Amino acid sequence: MFAQLLVIQQNYLSTEMLVWAVGILLLLGAIALYFYQRKVGRELTEELSQLAKIQKHNIEFEFVLKAMKLCTWHIDVKDQIIIYDNDYRERSDCFVPTEGTTLDDLVNVMADSDKARIRKSLEDICTGRKEEYHEISQVRIAHTDDYYWTEAYATVAARNDDGLPKYIVGTSMRIDERKAMETALMEARNKAEESDRLKSAFIANMSHEIRTPLNAIIGFTSVLPDVEGAEERNELINLIQENNQKLLRIVDDVINISKIESGKEKLVMTTFDLNDILQAIISEYASKAQDGVKVSTMFASGSQQITTDMSRLTEVINHLMSNALKFTSQGSVILGYDSTAGKRIRIWVQDTGKGIAPEYQERVFERFFKVDEFIPGAGLGLSICRTMAYSMGGDVGVESTLGEGSKFWFEIPIR
Repeated sequence: MFAQLLVIQQNYLSTEMLVWAVGILLLLGAIALYFYQRKVGRELTEELSQLAKIQKHNIEFEFVLKAMKLCTWHIDVKDQIIIYDNDYRERSDCFVPTEGTTLDDLVNVMADSDKARIRKSLEDICTGRKEEYHEISQVRIAHTDDYYWTEAYATVAARNDDGLPKYIVGTSMRIDERKAMETALMEARNKAEESDRLKSAFIANMSHEIRTPLNAIIGFTSVLPDVEGAEERNELINLIQENNQKLLRIVDDVINISKIESGKEKLVMTTFDLNDILQAIISEYASKAQDGVKVSTMFASGSQQITTDMSRLTEVINHLMSNALKFTSQGSVILGYDSTAGKRIRIWVQDTGKGIAPEYQERVFERFFKVDEFIPGAGLGLSICRTMAYSMGGDVGVESTLGEGSKFWFEIPIR
């Protein structure tokens, strides 16, 4: 009986020790699991934080791309293929590579003037000769003959074991507005430079044109008291008066063009017979023609009543006649007009003078421009003609053949 009790007691102790051992092991396991879970929790928290940062950066990156209207792309150097990753350009006519688009395909859509340069730049960055790519070029719009401007940047993103580029990333953006602004600024600068040059030429011409008659007036006036013969005195007086008229004409030209452009001088409309006005002008200029030059008229009808500003019309015709006689040394100068078409009439002056080269036929109407700098004049006459014609609702132009002569016309509404 005692032996049985002893066996039972030993079994109980063994069971109790086993329970304690299992409990201790479970406790140690629970402690280990707790610390492991804390470690995993910290790692997960850190990874979630990194993911949040990446997501934030992606949102910011996408926002920048949209704000700058960029597209991003990459080049697989081994296969020579370009792939667009994102495109936030607003225009739908931009070139977008399809799957398998090669660099040669990209170059082929460029303007002919850009192809060689773009091909070399791509080769330089793909072969490692250059670290970065930056080019401005024109890209053809599909199914049209039009082009748009693009600016692209790229850099090497990954290299192979030999250190050569294997992956290139880049961005592109349309710059049509910027190029248009650059063109406008360049044109404005050129016009400003040309205007400055013309002003300098004008000052030089005007000083010469004013000084020439002024010197004659002063010179002849100073010797006039010493001249005793009546014939010689009258000749000097005539020369003084002639130079007075030249000087007044120069000043009048400058004043007239200033008044018209400022808008201070309004049109004064009157009705008159055009034939009478033209005949009076011809009578005045017939005596001023060089020997061997015949001055005549060619009217479309025996009488032509028109309503316009007679003063400005007369001023324009005077300039055209003066110009024709200045450049015609032989042959003829004809003043005429064509039959009216509707409510407009064209008056013209035709000469057999030097003629005007095609490249100068539009420029002769520019202010201060002179085809021949050695011919007297400030270069304002034809500019005044155009200004006055525009102010009357009309236009002026020229038809000319170099060495054969010119035909200047002046067309206005006649009410």
